[in-house]
Amino acid sequence: MTIDVKILQETLCRAMCGTVRIREKSPELLAVHTPFLFPDGDLYQLYIKILPGGLLRLTDMGHTLMHLSYEHDIDKFRDGTRGELFEKIKTHTSVDEKDGALFIDTTPERLATDIFHVGQAITEIFDLTFLKRSRAESTFYEDLRESIYRIIPSEQVTKDYLYEGMANASDYPIDYKIDGREEQIFLFGIPNPDKAKTVTIILEHLLRAQVKFDSILVFADQKSLPRTDLARLSNVGNDMISSLDAESDFRRKLEKKARLN
Repeated sequence: MTIDVKILQETLCRAMCGTVRIREKSPELLAVHTPFLFPDGDLYQLYIKILPGGLLRLTDMGHTLMHLSYEHDIDKFRDGTRGELFEKIKTHTSVDEKDGALFIDTTPERLATDIFHVGQAITEIFDLTFLKRSRAESTFYEDLRESIYRIIPSEQVTKDYLYEGMANASDYPIDYKIDGREEQIFLFGIPNPDKAKTVTIILEHLLRAQVKFDSILVFADQKSLPRTDLARLSNVGNDMISSLDAESDFRRKLEKKARLN
């Protein structure tokens, strides 16, 4: 089959022109209608502001982050791993941000290309919502730390604790030591099967050394771990939290065991 590239190009241009429309809202503001959609069916909100000197500002006027804020904590998009990715997205799509609005200053000649750049940025920023606790180990540990400090004062928490009363303590690190009501609490985050195996070994070693402690094991997604790994952990650990989404369970168990001033 022979393809006439020129005809294909003309067909494509007509089709794409038909899906992108511009509507005047005021003499200095135009609305851009595209086929780009959020998963809930809402259209991407894009506008053109007329700037001095023949420039055009293509902007979402803050709609993207406002849309995400309905179900997500937008502040987390600026911290840690999410924050780094957010900045990379803006850099490689040439999109700037001011007061929560995403924008590109462009010209009539570059407008079509920049509509795709802004659309790509909005899509990739929305995809950051999929960096959920069960999907990204780095954000799991960040979320775990934030969850602990929302409940326990920082002065009662020691991160990356080593129990010095035990031989080769550096080989058996403890994610968090928390001052307990009766016994010290050793808390571990478990995002994957490898960490589950490691925590099992650490707990077994602590028990053999007759260390007095209570333990809390917090999973990124308990259901995703092999049954054999869970069985070994349950033999040596105490309370288990299925995921950080079980916030009330986590708070209840931690407040019950911790010494709160």
